[in-house]
Amino acid sequence: MTTSTSSPAASSAAPFRQVTVALAERSYTVHIGHGVQRLLPRVVSALGARKAVVVTARPPEQTPDPGVPSLVVSTRDGEEAKDLAAVTDLCRRFVEFGLTRSDVVVSCGGGTTTDTVGLAAALYHRGTPVVHVPTSLLAQVDASVGGKTAVNLPEGKNLVGAYWQPAAVLCDLDHLTTLPEREWRNGLGEIARCHFIGAPDLDGLPLLDQIAASVTLKAGIVAADERDAGLRHILNYGHTLGHALERATGFALRHGEGVAIGTVFAGRLAGALGRIGPERVAEHHDVVARYGLPTALPAQVSVAELVELMRLDKKATDGLTFVLDGSGGPGLVPGIPEDTVSATLAAMPREPAG
Repeated sequence: MTTSTSSPAASSAAPFRQVTVALAERSYTVHIGHGVQRLLPRVVSALGARKAVVVTARPPEQTPDPGVPSLVVSTRDGEEAKDLAAVTDLCRRFVEFGLTRSDVVVSCGGGTTTDTVGLAAALYHRGTPVVHVPTSLLAQVDASVGGKTAVNLPEGKNLVGAYWQPAAVLCDLDHLTTLPEREWRNGLGEIARCHFIGAPDLDGLPLLDQIAASVTLKAGIVAADERDAGLRHILNYGHTLGHALERATGFALRHGEGVAIGTVFAGRLAGALGRIGPERVAEHHDVVARYGLPTALPAQVSVAELVELMRLDKKATDGLTFVLDGSGGPGLVPGIPEDTVSATLAAMPREPAG
């Protein structure tokens, strides 16, 4: 994993970063900064692609030009559109356009778009190159990097997926200038949880440095453990409860908001298990609160429903399983007693009803 502060994508007056995800012959660069979307034709040319399908959730004037003959497919961000039907529809559009495995798919949108398009690219012709142009803070700091692609089933989130690393990621900060407040919060939840997995105190940094630090942390972890054999599990800090909260609220609670609450809960559960002391438990709340993120459970969700949903988590191969802090750092903790989880959830503060 390397970082750089110079690139032909921007002048010296416009700061930017490059982060390499080091995976031998599948290594790729994440470009971060204002205007880096303009690198797309160069990336596509280097791949040798003669055609591209650009799947975009952005308006036409913000859709990237791949520099080769292309088909533009409009989509929309959101968990409700992230399913196998969407993957099938995309693959059929690829066929109609005559896309080959030597061509390229480009995603342009938030995390749900990069997840869905990435899975379609992974499955089409058993693997077609994909370049991500993430346009939300959440997608730039997390979803577009690392090669995890997945869609939802009615029974749970991200239950059908594949590992498929992108050929490049272009995190253009220009796309973030029009994000609504809740989309900012969505991304900040992922940045906040970095405090407990190897990148502390990001809240005082400029946005570019927050994104670069988050991506650098993830790149190093992915390079060491691409397929969740061990270390990569720590990237799911706060996610077990976070995903359950998304499902329990019908996705009214955004992913980053759920992860924020899940991070507070992870601190409390680690404390209940004697893995960390009271000061570190309180630090979980304080860090999340500093980002202006929610720290309490929604009023309407029940403890029983959340426990049941957490049983469906992909990590839960041996009972209820969480990534938790400890004296040696964060780690995967399986087989946690249900009564301990339920009691910790019951003791969490609640948002006011209504």
